[in-house]
Amino acid sequence: MTRPKPFVLLATRAEDVPADEEYALFLRFTGLEERDLIRIRMEAGPLPDLDLDALSGIFVGGGPFNASDPVEKKSPVQRRVEAEFTRLLDEVVARDFPFLGACYGIGTLGSHQRAVIDRTYSEPISVVPVSLTDAGADEPLLAGFPRTFDAFVGHKEAVSLLPASAVLLASSPTCPVQMFRVGRNVYATQFHPELDLDGMQTRVHAYAGYGYFGADELDLTLAAVRRTPVTHPPRLLRTFVERHAR
Repeated sequence: MTRPKPFVLLATRAEDVPADEEYALFLRFTGLEERDLIRIRMEAGPLPDLDLDALSGIFVGGGPFNASDPVEKKSPVQRRVEAEFTRLLDEVVARDFPFLGACYGIGTLGSHQRAVIDRTYSEPISVVPVSLTDAGADEPLLAGFPRTFDAFVGHKEAVSLLPASAVLLASSPTCPVQMFRVGRNVYATQFHPELDLDGMQTRVHAYAGYGYFGADELDLTLAAVRRTPVTHPPRLLRTFVERHAR
C-alpha cells in the first residue's frame, strides 16, 4: 500500500529543549512517525522550497515572534521568517491547502489575511475555557468537542478583528478569537492544541524571562496551568491528520 505523503511542522523556537519537546508532542498527538512529520526550524535558516503536491499538510507551532511588534524592533530573523510565511501562505490560501497554525500560526495567518493583531486581548500563561461558535460546533475538525472546553494559552498579542475572509470557530472570555478558518482547510488557533501539562510546564520554565509573567510569578504561573486538566485540544491534531493524509 502506498504510504501517505508527509506533513511538515514549521517551527521557530530557538531554544532546543522546548523546540524538541514541541516536535515530540506533535508526533505524539498527531500519531505520526518522524518520517511522516518533517520538522523545519525556520529560525535556523531560510525556508526551503516546499512542493505542496508532495505533502499532505502543514503545521505551525508556537514561537517567540509577535506580528504586531513595530518593524524596527523585529530582528532580521523575524523579518525573514515573516516574509517566508507570506510567500508560503499566498500559495496555501490560494489552493486551500491543509494548514493548521497554533499560537504563532494565528499571527502568521491573521497577518496574511489582514486581520487586526494587537495586544488588546493578550492572555497570561494559564488554562482558559474556550467556547465554540455555531460555526465551530458544525466544524468537522472539531467533531466530538463539547461546546466549551479547557485549553492552554499564553500570548502577548491576539487577533482583535477578523476579516470577512475568516470564519470564527472559537473564542474565550478574555480573547474573542481563539480559532478561525479560511476557506475549507486552512486553520489557526490561539490556544495550544499541541501541549500537555508537562509540555506547558517546560514552556513556563524556558520562557521565564520573556515577559509573559513577572520575575516573582513563576510559582503562580505553574499553579495556573495545573489548575484544571486539559484533555480535548490535542484531538485537533489527530483529526487534522485523519482528514488530510493522502
